[in-house]
Amino acid sequence: MIRSRRLPLPLHRHSLNSMACLAISVLVCTGASPAWASTPSSTASAVQTAGLSRAAELPEFDTASLEALVLQFNPLLRATGQSVDAARASVTSAGALLNPRIDVSRGPWQQLGSGSASSQSWTFTQPIENPQLRRARMDSAQAGVSSAEQQRANVRNDLLAQLRMRIFEALLHQGEAEAAAESLTLLEQVQQRVRVRVSSGEAPRYELIKADSEVINARERQQTAALRADNTLLEISRLAAGQLPARWKLKPPTPSERALNQTLEQLQASASQFNPELRILQHELDRAKSRLASVRASVVPSVDLRYSQMSDPQVRQSQWGIGVQIPLLDQRTGPIAEAVAELERARTRYEGRQAEMTQQILLAWRSLEMSRLRVDALSQGVVREAESALRVAEAAYRFGERGILDVLDAQRVLRSVRADLLQARYQMQVARITLVQLSGRYAADATPSVK
Repeated sequence: MIRSRRLPLPLHRHSLNSMACLAISVLVCTGASPAWASTPSSTASAVQTAGLSRAAELPEFDTASLEALVLQFNPLLRATGQSVDAARASVTSAGALLNPRIDVSRGPWQQLGSGSASSQSWTFTQPIENPQLRRARMDSAQAGVSSAEQQRANVRNDLLAQLRMRIFEALLHQGEAEAAAESLTLLEQVQQRVRVRVSSGEAPRYELIKADSEVINARERQQTAALRADNTLLEISRLAAGQLPARWKLKPPTPSERALNQTLEQLQASASQFNPELRILQHELDRAKSRLASVRASVVPSVDLRYSQMSDPQVRQSQWGIGVQIPLLDQRTGPIAEAVAELERARTRYEGRQAEMTQQILLAWRSLEMSRLRVDALSQGVVREAESALRVAEAAYRFGERGILDVLDAQRVLRSVRADLLQARYQMQVARITLVQLSGRYAADATPSVK
């Protein structure tokens, strides 16, 4: 009777440890905190609350305010604006008329048998330029102004596109940091459970080593993502020429700023009409045509009108004259051939870039469609399945049906799927920004209505 009521001492201790481990696991899974875990949890909550309060005090900038700072202070954009002023001044130089010329001479005059006296003469010359040459030169300068203006629009287009890509890149890294922080919290909870089971003898020690390594890796991922987000904010500050404060907070774009309400045909038509790079090449083509017309007009000589007057003590003489340079030896065949070759080169560049841009828009559109399909597949199916798999693995681990490695694998799969979802959303925004940039909507002086 005594043997049937008593248990061996080692088996009795093992049962007590198992019951204690089960009780602690139940507390952790239900959200309750045991006495030994209350202090670290409260400390972490206090640190997190303090961090949130400090983040709430940081100045917040949205996309519109960042665009205003970049457009106002970016040095490259300001330099291209000065280039436009220089090009406009060249139009005035091209339209300037030729200045007249006055030659004055004076010397002694002496005749045999008479006294000495002085003689003097002066000549007034007014060059009259070929009107076609002057008009061609002015057209070339005006095309240079249009090209400089489109250069500024191209810089504006690239800057705003780069700014928006940096904004979504910062949001990507911030999302990665938040996901890593959430994963770190879950892994720390698993680590505590494994530590309890290892200390009670229910689990081997390698499970604790595995859990510790996973926690270290998760902490490193969270810190790396946070540093990448800070570096991206510094890149945005660099685009604004350092006008942003040292610490600031990025306000996420609104849904209307993430939308693209244009079809593929509308984007291609907008690119051919508004893309600044194409318009630069178009103005360069016009400039090459004006240069060819200028060189051909230079074959026709200019005319010099002269009026001269000579006087001495006995005679006063006035003369009118016309001077013309006859193009017999140099008929400008070399400069004309150079201008023709430059015109053909400009036409080839324009037509080739136009065809290339059509293909770029098509590739960006397909990239947008693939990214959208990937986002839908990940957000609607894969992420939910990974979350369900993690819940099943955790429940099986609590009841002892699976080991800690299964839980860590399920968490790793969920973390990878969420990272893929963040990357897919980022790639979708990059494709949209690329389409808007190619369509030339960021080059307009007014804020684009389609983001």
